[in-house]
Formats: sequence, C-alpha cells, structure tokens
Amino acid sequence: MKILFVCTGNTCRSCMAEAIFNKLCTIKDTAAISAGISVIKNSKTSKHSAFLIKENCETDISTREAMQLTVNMLEDSDLVLTMTAYMKEMLIANYPHLRNKVYSLNEYVGIKGDVIDPYGGDITIYSKTFNDLKNAIILLLNKLKEDKGAL
Repeated sequence: MKILFVCTGNTCRSCMAEAIFNKLCTIKDTAAISAGISVIKNSKTSKHSAFLIKENCETDISTREAMQLTVNMLEDSDLVLTMTAYMKEMLIANYPHLRNKVYSLNEYVGIKGDVIDPYGGDITIYSKTFNDLKNAIILLLNKLKEDKGAL
C-alpha cells in the first residue's frame, strides 16, 4: 500500500509525516512518500523538522529536497492524506475521480481540525506539530491494521 502525505511546501509537515510513518509502520508492503502542492524550487526540509526527525526517528532528512505534487503521485497512491481540509477539497475539486482516496489526515483518523503549519516558527511549534503528527499516525497505523485484518 502506498500512502501519500500532502502539505503546502513539503518542507515541514508532510515530510515529517512521511518519516514518522515509515519509522513506525510494520505493515508489510506499506510505505509513505510526501509532496507539496506549492513547492519552491530547490527548497529543503526545514532545520527544525530535520532536527526533530533525527532526534525521534533516527532518520536524517536534512538534505531532502521538497517534492512537487504530481498527478502521477496522486494516481499511484492508494491513500492520499492532506494536512488540511482545504487541501483535500482543492485536490478533489481538481481531480474528482480520486475523491474516494483523498482525505485530510485528521479527518481520516477521527481528529477534529487541521495539522498546524509550523513554518517560520520556533522549535516549540515544530515540536507540537511533530507530536500531533505522531499521534495521528499511530491512529492511522491502527486503522490500516484493522482494515487489513478485515480483508
């Protein structure tokens, strides 16, 4: 199963979600990638995101370049999880044939609201976003395991 996390610039939230998911996932043949809706060319993972992932997931994403979201990425993914409800609605409006696999992350796991964008903030706001993502991803993994068990 291919999971695609989507945010704005792919330098903070979605790249952290990708790293957290791939670190915690024990479901066979399941992995995540991430991309941004509006990527700035040659941008890299934010320093706070890279620090938190290195400290908590033992993964170095400090030199990772932001990936621009493409139609192929959307179509090749089994599940597309955005960081906000607005992003979800925008993707569905542009790609209505994908509506059955595009959700906001929090909506999909039963949490109200959007994942806070820490861009430009201090380590405290990045830590909050990291913890929110980790909690949502734990719920996501439990849901995916339950769904696989029902097959």
